[in-house]
Amino acid sequence: MEKWICTVCDYIYDPAVGDPVSGVAPGTSFEALPDDWLCPECGVGKEFFEEE
Repeated sequence: MEKWICTVCDYIYDPAVGDPVSGVAPGTSFEALPDDWLCPECGVGKEFFEEE
């Protein structure tokens, strides 16, 4: 699974880690994140992320 980077704050979403703060389990692909998921660092939506 590919990592995704926030184009606003450079946060890296790593599917191997997930997003424990938001309750996203490790192994969750970026595509499988809920549509309303927000960057845990700056709060922007998925549309501001690019595949790394």
